Amino acid sequence: MYIHVGGEKIVRTSEVVAIFDITIESSSKLSKQFVMGARNRKEVEVIGEEEAKSIVVTSNKVIYSPISSSTLKKRAHHFAAL
Repeated sequence: MYIHVGGEKIVRTSEVVAIFDITIESSSKLSKQFVMGARNRKEVEVIGEEEAKSIVVTSNKVIYSPISSSTLKKRAHHFAAL
């Protein structure tokens, strides 16, 4: 199954490792280091021109999504139940 994470971007549910609220980036030193490492490896994708509300970590990239983390989590749980 797939999750729509914003814009025209969809991600396989099997590739999703974690979904975080964007505030984790400023509140956690470890998450900030993780994202900076992904940026250095060019594994970060920003979706759309809207302000990012969540961070979706997949098996091969970090995605900044304009959709709230709670909405994305609901979508992920919906497909996991099928």
